[in-house]
Amino acid sequence: MNQDDFLTKNIAGLTSALESVILNEELAHTRGLLQSLDPRVKLFTFVLLIFIVGLARNIWILGIILAFVSGLEFSTKIPPGFFIKRVLLFLPFTAIIALPALFITPGDPLMQIASRVIITTQGAHTAGFLLLRVMDSISLGMLLILTTPWNVILLSLRWFRLPAILIDILGMTYRYIFLFLHAANAMFLARRSRSLGTFSGSENRRWLTRMLGSTMAKSQHLSEEVYLAMLSRGYQGEIYSINRLQLHNRDYLWLGSIITMTVILIWSTYR
Repeated sequence: MNQDDFLTKNIAGLTSALESVILNEELAHTRGLLQSLDPRVKLFTFVLLIFIVGLARNIWILGIILAFVSGLEFSTKIPPGFFIKRVLLFLPFTAIIALPALFITPGDPLMQIASRVIITTQGAHTAGFLLLRVMDSISLGMLLILTTPWNVILLSLRWFRLPAILIDILGMTYRYIFLFLHAANAMFLARRSRSLGTFSGSENRRWLTRMLGSTMAKSQHLSEEVYLAMLSRGYQGEIYSINRLQLHNRDYLWLGSIITMTVILIWSTYR
């Protein structure tokens, strides 16, 4: 791989990651159905729906939830291609896990080659059930993340009594991943603008190793400085937010609707 290919691919990847983070924040502040809900209600109902997905025994229930999620996605003004691409990103890993079920699950033949059963109907049902369950769960999680600012999600988690230290770690991790992505992007651009000719693959790997080591050293130094700055400003184990959460009529209506749908789905599953 020549220098241009090496640097171009890495710069493109880092820039794409930065743009994705920025776009996520913009989507969370657009005017949509889910964006207007109280984050605590949204978090509770989405976790409840994911719990129902995990309990579902009928594939049609998973289909109903997927159709419901698709309707919600259109009401949030999130670009469909942007949303679908992020959901499908995780499906290949699930497909690898589900693939053996096609061939090892006993049952009625669905596909035969030379009078030998290759795929059974029950195996196809099992694999499809797993894929649909994962797709539902990922879609719900993506909708929650894309329609809620990260700091508000953390505030809601703290309201549900998650440990303060865990909330602080999640908040700082998110903030400084963005910072170090920006720093790494700047380092790639600086190398490209100051380099003439091409480099071998081994030279590119050595440079990348040095860059990773430098970034780790910077992160260690910065973490110490940030912690000292927090202590000097009165940090005592918990970060407080200026955001104030308040329930409205639409939140009660949404909560009641989701609980009603949940009860119906549970009754349909276990009747």
